[in-house]
Amino acid sequence: MSKLTSAVFTGLLGLCSASSAAWADGISGDVGAGLSYQPHDPSGSRYETRPVPYLDLDWGDVSLSTDDGLTWSALNSHGLTAGPYINYLAGRTSNGELQGLRNVSDMAEVGGFIQYAPANFWRVYAQLGQAVGGGHSQSGALGKIGGELGYPLGGGIIGSSGLVAHFADARQANTYFGVDSNEAAATGFRPYNASGGFQNVTLSQSFAFPLAPHWSLLTSASWVHLVGSAAKSSIVKQAGDVNQGQVQTAISYTFD
Repeated sequence: MSKLTSAVFTGLLGLCSASSAAWADGISGDVGAGLSYQPHDPSGSRYETRPVPYLDLDWGDVSLSTDDGLTWSALNSHGLTAGPYINYLAGRTSNGELQGLRNVSDMAEVGGFIQYAPANFWRVYAQLGQAVGGGHSQSGALGKIGGELGYPLGGGIIGSSGLVAHFADARQANTYFGVDSNEAAATGFRPYNASGGFQNVTLSQSFAFPLAPHWSLLTSASWVHLVGSAAKSSIVKQAGDVNQGQVQTAISYTFD
């Protein structure tokens, strides 16, 4: 069993075991599928279209969402929740303009979160975790802090605006933005040693349009602005972009 598979399995088992009583409450939320037009990698070297799942499910104190992964609210009081989470962290296939850089394997992100959401339509949150299951020197610390506000627009249409800042330590930053001497010789990128700190700020706007009972059309657009060490990477300067975009659309089904 690979380290990633083992880490994911252990995390899933731990979360589900710790909150087994939650299953009795039943599942509610949304599930669906769609398409995303997004950067191939965090440097924005090129764009690609990918099929993506859409998940926003709750059963008791356990939640599963596309953005936040699998979470367990071990603390849940007056709008304040906190607990462990496990999420998927996409790797990088180094082809095209990135040919000669090391590949980055898919990883799991395991850590803890805290969130304050006194009402259903807004929240502020923070996550701090560790990437696990990666190759040599590819598993560092990372996290995010952000907020989200939802609002009705009439006709059953719901809008949502979000702002989030992602950060990582030097090891994790070098996983995607560093260039060692061997890679520099193979690619022509200037050698670069990335440092820890904030990596990007992401502004997102989403809409949900009702189609039929239980069914909705979801759309979202995001602007990603690289900052700090990530923005100064030779990969970004020579092949990527500090300003990136992403658009997604999906069809979802709501469980009552």
